Amino acid sequence: MNELHPLLKPDTYRFIDQSNLGPGFSALQSFAMDDALSISVGERISPTTARLWVHHDTIVLGIPDARLPYIKEGIEFLRSNGYDIVVRNSGGLAVVLDKGVLNLSLIFPDSKQVNIHEGYEAMVSFIQHLFSDLTDGIEAYEITQSYCPGTYDLSINGKKFAGISQRRVKNGSAVQIYLDVSGSGAERASLLKRFYEIGKQGEDTRFTYPHIEPNVMASLNELLNTTLSVLDVSDRILMKLHELSGNLITHALDGKEIDWFHKRFDQMIKRNEKALDNLE
Repeated sequence: MNELHPLLKPDTYRFIDQSNLGPGFSALQSFAMDDALSISVGERISPTTARLWVHHDTIVLGIPDARLPYIKEGIEFLRSNGYDIVVRNSGGLAVVLDKGVLNLSLIFPDSKQVNIHEGYEAMVSFIQHLFSDLTDGIEAYEITQSYCPGTYDLSINGKKFAGISQRRVKNGSAVQIYLDVSGSGAERASLLKRFYEIGKQGEDTRFTYPHIEPNVMASLNELLNTTLSVLDVSDRILMKLHELSGNLITHALDGKEIDWFHKRFDQMIKRNEKALDNLE
């Protein structure tokens, strides 16, 4: 087991759990929350913050996805399968969110002084330690045939169960990970494989979209032969944060944070309207 990353050892953690807000909680609100918290943490109003979030039956697209030649048809396919569509403000391509996928944001200060890779490596370290009693086989490298492939994909025995993105705002950075806890990773991958087939229809594109092979993706339960729930993993995260700092605070947005949230939420709405223009 690697030594715990130093970014994970602040004096205090702030913990915000939004994993149980239900289907009415929009991913647009989530990304606005992380922006507001990044500003607050960056200005030292808030300590280092961990936020949990779950979104039901939502596909989060990257900006390049919205430029697929047949994106309208691709989005119609996703919606016909019961999914809401949003466009993210952090890096990456399309991912599937549902009730079996837990998202964690770790929000750190000093983004202008800390190399961007440090944030990614801190998240990798956290997840490895989080499940160290179950496996020592979590590795970070690109699973090229997964959806939203990236250098910091997390996998066990070559099968991806998590992906990491990062959003830097002012002097704070939100490192965001989705964890496929339960359900079928291959089914989620099959959905996006079909989305890209419909959205591209064999045309040459300037951007290289992933060629997804569903069997390279799985959930933690499939990989570890466990029966973990999102709540189980949420509890693990809470206990690990308390273990790391010994001082945990839990309070919602207040003061300037509320204003920042509303401003960023409005920006997310406008960004999505622009990205998905004429696709309704």
